[in-house]
Amino acid sequence: MVVYSSGSMPMAHNKETTDGSAAKVPAIAQPLAEKPSDIASNIAFHARYSPHFSPLKFDPEQAYYATADSVRDLLIHRWNETFLHFHKVDPKQTYYLSMEYLQGRALTNAIGNLGLSGAYADALKKLGYELEEIAEKEKDAALGNGGLGRLASCFLDSMATLNLPAWGYGLRYRYGLFKQLISKEGQEEVAEDWLEKFSPWEVVRHDILYPVRFFGHVEVSPTGSRKWVGGEVIQALAYDVPIPGYNTKNTISLRLWEAKSSAKDFNLFEFNEGKYESASQLHSKAQQICAVLYPGDATEDGKILRLKQQFFLCSASLQDIIMRFKERREGNMAWNWSDFPSKVAVQLNDTHPTLAIPELMRLLMDGEELGWDEAWDVTTRTVAYTNHTVLPEALEKWPQAVMYKLLPRHMEIIEEIDKRFMAMIRSTFSSMESKLSDMQILDSSNPQKPVVRMANLCVVSSHKVNGVAELHSDILKADLFANYFSIWPAKFQNKTNGVTPRRWIKFCSPELSDIITKWLKTDGWITNLDLLSGLRQFADNDKLHAEWASAKMANKHRLAQYVLHVTGVSIDPNSLFDIQIKRIHEYKRQLLNILGTVYRYKKLKEMSIEERKKTTPRTVMLGGKAFATYTNAKRIVKLVNDVGSVVNNDPEINNYLKVIFIPNYNVSVAELLIPGSELSQHISTAGMEASGTSNMKFSLNGCLIIGTLDGANVEIRQEIGEDNFFLFGAKADEVAKLRKDRENGLFKPDPRFEEAKQFIRSGAFGSYDYTALLDSLEGNSGYGRADYFLVGYDFPSYIEAQSRVDEAYKDRKRWLKMSILSTAGSGKFSSDRTISQYANEIWDIKACPVP
Repeated sequence: MVVYSSGSMPMAHNKETTDGSAAKVPAIAQPLAEKPSDIASNIAFHARYSPHFSPLKFDPEQAYYATADSVRDLLIHRWNETFLHFHKVDPKQTYYLSMEYLQGRALTNAIGNLGLSGAYADALKKLGYELEEIAEKEKDAALGNGGLGRLASCFLDSMATLNLPAWGYGLRYRYGLFKQLISKEGQEEVAEDWLEKFSPWEVVRHDILYPVRFFGHVEVSPTGSRKWVGGEVIQALAYDVPIPGYNTKNTISLRLWEAKSSAKDFNLFEFNEGKYESASQLHSKAQQICAVLYPGDATEDGKILRLKQQFFLCSASLQDIIMRFKERREGNMAWNWSDFPSKVAVQLNDTHPTLAIPELMRLLMDGEELGWDEAWDVTTRTVAYTNHTVLPEALEKWPQAVMYKLLPRHMEIIEEIDKRFMAMIRSTFSSMESKLSDMQILDSSNPQKPVVRMANLCVVSSHKVNGVAELHSDILKADLFANYFSIWPAKFQNKTNGVTPRRWIKFCSPELSDIITKWLKTDGWITNLDLLSGLRQFADNDKLHAEWASAKMANKHRLAQYVLHVTGVSIDPNSLFDIQIKRIHEYKRQLLNILGTVYRYKKLKEMSIEERKKTTPRTVMLGGKAFATYTNAKRIVKLVNDVGSVVNNDPEINNYLKVIFIPNYNVSVAELLIPGSELSQHISTAGMEASGTSNMKFSLNGCLIIGTLDGANVEIRQEIGEDNFFLFGAKADEVAKLRKDRENGLFKPDPRFEEAKQFIRSGAFGSYDYTALLDSLEGNSGYGRADYFLVGYDFPSYIEAQSRVDEAYKDRKRWLKMSILSTAGSGKFSSDRTISQYANEIWDIKACPVP
């Protein structure tokens, strides 16, 4: 133990600590503290000797940062031990490349995984604070947007918990996607302010710095070797975030890259001449790279910036991976590059990091002087690809002209990959030659707009390709990648997604977690989620029902307080809490939800008082961000808010129905919404949602699902039992015919669907003109029309399923049994199971626990 001072904390100037409790705690550095009194001293030490604010202050924000510094001490100790252990053992390691990580708050997760939640709560009481109050001062890291980023974060948690040698790689976005504000105009976007002060969880690694080149040209030497030169060079600086495993010493890294330029890139002469902008041009360009997640790409400059981001992530990460591989080979004269895939697995999380493929080829050929065949063998045995979507707009296609301009050497490599692939098909699979136009990487079918198909590049170059739910993987094999599957069937796998049980029930729903542990007589379920099936034997037990209902009600009260705080609307915890939270997109069909809610409101208005009393009171909550340039999605957000403002202020109806839009949906908000939910809507058009993971979180927390047979809904329904899932809608294999029927004018809309639309058109929800939004549901053909996502077709079965929900909720015993069985059937949906399958079946890596 290092003692820097026996002095005490300065007296806090806030009401919580005016009793002087903080002043009585000695400020002593105890970085490995695990007892409350020692932890309190370590927090006091950081408040005094790791100051981030003016002296004499110890208000909740200062207390948060000092607490985070204290937790970080222990994490850094375990982190260093893990890093050194991996370096010494030299196992094969996985490197996970993702454009998004939606981490959520780190404080409660870290102390939970360290097993120190109670100790830190007690320590903070000695300093005059409650842990919950301090934890709320942390801002969510703005490093992701939706399910893709949250999945990546769940995966890192599981990798650490399973003691796997693994790293995450991402970008350090300063302003994230955006912070969502809701006004009378609908959604407004402002920059996220999570780094306005600083993040106490990241450690800048000043010794980890790599050059990343853009533009320039390719030089060919007399020997025929090629080298990329010129252009602009930006530096990639590493920031590391520790990821602790649950109940283990292992702590792995999420390495985030920041773009910067060096002092030599600042033109002092031009600056002194008054040419301020041109003097710091490269500094400005560097700042743009990591400014915003998914900058708008409608212009060529926007496309270049997005490609810059993707390449920056890939190049910096691969340079780092190669550097680490070579470091571990130092002193060993016998190694060669064919060993690389036996030590390195690179996983591409969707198509965003596709440029890792040509970049690894370039680094091996131009930097390490490997020939094409050897470099290709190393690359294809190293890289694997996870597909997350069948949506055409998300299967990235970049203009060839933009790629040539920004990455001339990589376009040469991609052209060569494509040329060799087509030659292989012609020579080995001649019957497939007619399919080549769909399979080739470079698509020049439109001579005015030739593109690079990134998904095709991934499939051709990876040793494994996986979907993320059984239905999704089947669609990849039968439809999207059917031609590739016919020649490489062994390349394709399914890895159904999962979520971490630590964050998504243990920490966010402690009352329910304690009940589960009590009835199972073990907390082993936290790392072995299959044990939840043991709850099935108690599903009819009245005592468990009472405890379960009490825990759910506590979560509902917490959520009601939050809703009142952020929206000013009071909601009744005795009503059915019906929640849909996810990115706003037409295929996710928030529009179906709000149209159903409009129909419910209209019917309630038509009822007598006595009839209304027999209905099931319901609070409908929606949350999610609409991409800034996605006009129809933003119209849906406005419609939800307009409906809410009318319904919630209607004295005849607001005891039976409330409609709430939750602003700025993020992980911390989800940690309140999901435990407080009773019904959750996962209602995408069948065949459109790859998996979904919020559906898993809701089921795990005893929430029932109303949904289509889409994504992981299919497997959730199988696991929890068909009777515990409110199913509606067309099946995936029916969708194509239904769209064709629509084109041919064969669709006959249900009168209830027409009634809901007409009610909106009547101006019942204000003066905004929703014609354009409703027109998207009309007609039999045409862009932005023809109801591509089949809202009209599924509307009647959706309304009928909601009626079944209303009836089931009136039978409290039945509903509680269904809720318990929902949790009991969620064992399959742990990210620990998913990651174990990746480790065994794709990465070929083994656990490497720190002794």
